[in-house]
Amino acid sequence: MKTKAAVLWDRNQPWSVEEVDLDPPKAGEVLVKMIHTGMCHSDDHVVTGDMPAITPIVGGHEGAGIVEEVGEGVTSLKPGDHVVPMFIPACGQCRWCAQGRSNLCDVGGTLMMGIGLDGTTRLHARGQDVYTMCFLSTFSQYAVMNAHSLVKIPDDIPLDAAALVGCGVTTGYGSSVHTAKVQPGETVVVVGIGGVGAAAVQGARIAGAEQIVAVDPVEFKREQAKIFGATHTAASVEEATELVRSITPDGMMADAAIYTVGVARGPEVAGLMTLVSKGGRVVVTAVSPMEDTQVTMSLFELTIWQKELRGTLFGAANGRKDIPQLLRLYQSGQLLLDEMITNRYTLETVNEGYKDMHAGVNIRGVIDIEHG
Repeated sequence: MKTKAAVLWDRNQPWSVEEVDLDPPKAGEVLVKMIHTGMCHSDDHVVTGDMPAITPIVGGHEGAGIVEEVGEGVTSLKPGDHVVPMFIPACGQCRWCAQGRSNLCDVGGTLMMGIGLDGTTRLHARGQDVYTMCFLSTFSQYAVMNAHSLVKIPDDIPLDAAALVGCGVTTGYGSSVHTAKVQPGETVVVVGIGGVGAAAVQGARIAGAEQIVAVDPVEFKREQAKIFGATHTAASVEEATELVRSITPDGMMADAAIYTVGVARGPEVAGLMTLVSKGGRVVVTAVSPMEDTQVTMSLFELTIWQKELRGTLFGAANGRKDIPQLLRLYQSGQLLLDEMITNRYTLETVNEGYKDMHAGVNIRGVIDIEHG
């Protein structure tokens, strides 16, 4: 079949919106009609080369849609079901899934490469194969995905809000709740208030943090952070350091700091470690370029003050459990998703959306996918 999609033909090029060929689903796969897709920074990391991916590639890994067709052997879904794709699949059978750590699922090792479990892609254009972002490619009217990547959701949940939990919200919320393990009464600092950072602020609030400091150089984002639960804001880590010292008992500093900027940099880790107290936790959620291998920090403080530096993928979430739970929090009014959608775009204006992201005018841009 034909589908309109946003294709990246090479690094540092704009997305090209054009018609591509899409194969039908094979065994264990599902054809999904995409309705909305979030514009996550990770797709831009592919453009810049910070995140490795094979081009040409159709982008998008955060979305929501409706099942059109299921392949052989798929019994968990049927046509008409509303679904959210997870950018990390959950096979339910590997060691990591059995431990409840499905964000580390072994199946993701293949699907993250943009090909199916059989080693092939379902997309083709200009006489060649086209790869898929996380074997999802939500920047398309239709997409073929592995059933391991799909979570069925209730039909009454708006799909534009549901789209956000496929990556950004689950990652940010989980960074606070699962990885930082925020406890009631704690002080938490979130550095970088985009879609992931705004969700990390909400995760800290829902977990019961008493004080939440949102750090971002953009005034608009600092103001938006207050909507999601920030009690204080700062324009830089240096400013936040003095602020946290002044608002914590005896200047003991924060219990946790969560790093959710657009691009992580090793020299910034030292400042993050300074933000937290003895026994404090620093969580690095932001993506760093693969070639960056140097980190600046005090190993003395790491040991003597028993500080912790933690990485997290997909917010250490167990997607099949956490995505429905997050949507229930949304329905009860505790998790704000509609408020995170700053601007809306079409596939044709995807490049404009990413310009807005870089300009700092979006918490989360959402593409409303049109069907003729």
